Amino acid sequence: MKTTLTLTALAASMICGAALAQDAAQPPKAEPHMQKVLDALKSLNGKPIETLSPQEARQQPTPADAVKKVLTDMGKSTAPEAGVTVKDMSVPVDGGSVPVHIYTPEGKGPFPVMVYYHGGGFVIADTKTYDASPRALAKMAKAIMVAVDYRQAPEHKFPAAPNDAYAAYLWTTQHAAEFNGDPKRVAVGGESAGGNLATVVSMMARDKKAQMPVHELLVYPVVDNDMNTPSYQRNANAKPLDKPMMAWFFKHYGADPASPYALPMKAASLKGLPPATIVAAEIDPLMSEGRAYAEKLKKDGVKVDYKLYKGVTHEFFGMGAVVPEAKDAEQFAADGLKKAFAK
Repeated sequence: MKTTLTLTALAASMICGAALAQDAAQPPKAEPHMQKVLDALKSLNGKPIETLSPQEARQQPTPADAVKKVLTDMGKSTAPEAGVTVKDMSVPVDGGSVPVHIYTPEGKGPFPVMVYYHGGGFVIADTKTYDASPRALAKMAKAIMVAVDYRQAPEHKFPAAPNDAYAAYLWTTQHAAEFNGDPKRVAVGGESAGGNLATVVSMMARDKKAQMPVHELLVYPVVDNDMNTPSYQRNANAKPLDKPMMAWFFKHYGADPASPYALPMKAASLKGLPPATIVAAEIDPLMSEGRAYAEKLKKDGVKVDYKLYKGVTHEFFGMGAVVPEAKDAEQFAADGLKKAFAK
């Protein structure tokens, strides 16, 4: 008798396994600036996400809150970085609409565009939580960021998120000129779950023979469900993302584990996808799969620029105000976009 293992079943078993492995796991040491953020996050007294309902989890303090605390403790402003304007709009999707936030840099357009997808395991967070990332990229890459608040699980399980992400991408290619963007130069990018959506949108565009993104920016993307990789083992109890949280996210996402639109590492081929910039963090359960995905892309003929940042954690991207490695990663990502847009 053949049994199909769902992500939900896998998640349940992994939560049990993760508890046993917690004591043995010892994440790498964080560099001092990153450690300040981790200490600030701990001081905000958040509860373990995997013990909460999705609604409760969405109310917990975030790494962005920790960055604001560090800035406040340093006597620095927590106001958003200047030089970028933001316009809120909505985009039609199957069954309704979703909010998008258009970040435009100073200067004269038309500007190239990147459709940006925030992180949060497909369950929590929104563009506001990740505001520092699209804001920094808009300024550094001199490009418009169309940040998408796709619908989240468990209220909207897979494939709602990738379908919304793809609809927002298509809308951007069709309407970019209306907000001073160049419809011929549209990239996709995102962090964590958003990195998953960026590469999935690229796959969908390829498979549906639509306009291809000119580039994909994948910041520690979720691309697989193998929780026994070296980085999952070493970072099983890392902060702010650990193994039990990932199992919780998968459980609520409710995706088909065999679908490449859920887990891109399951794709038979990645040929024809756009060139990629991949940012990885050392203290991150997802580090191993990000590296493996970079190798799979290369093997299938896709140009990849990959960079691993030591001493920093998942969620470090966007922390450029307080973590030097984050500022470097933002510039690395922006440089990759600028090169792609110049072609």
